[in-house]
Amino acid sequence: MERTFVAIKPDGVKRNLIGKVIKKFEQKGYKIVGLKMMNVSSELASKHYEEHEGKPFYPALINFITSGPIVALAIEGVNVIQGVRHLVGSTQGDQADVGSIRADFSPFSTMNIIHASDSEESANRELNLYFKDEEICNNYKTMFDLIYEEHLAKLAQ
Repeated sequence: MERTFVAIKPDGVKRNLIGKVIKKFEQKGYKIVGLKMMNVSSELASKHYEEHEGKPFYPALINFITSGPIVALAIEGVNVIQGVRHLVGSTQGDQADVGSIRADFSPFSTMNIIHASDSEESANRELNLYFKDEEICNNYKTMFDLIYEEHLAKLAQ
């Protein structure tokens, strides 16, 4: 199983989209193993977006992510990084696949509802920025976990 980091950004929180966004991940069969609402400090925002430091849009990124609370999620599942990115959709909501989170909810690119890690390296780094080890609840099974285990067992026969 793989893990990824997702943040419902301040615009998604302010528009009361938290439940609708989480529902998409749960319906896909992914497991939420970490969840918290929080305010992002300037220091945390700088660490999160460090690869963009010096770019013209960097100050706007920092200002936006610190403009209100976010919902930080740790999500687990089979090929979850790629799958979550597909559910999230293109950065430009008007170019995102129909049915994706950004196609459904994003009015324009600077307010695109959600962030999702783009690689295993980014996922690990971002999960460590936002969650302590004890904040991850990985000792339970969902119905999808049981179905997946059964599927793997049948393939092994």
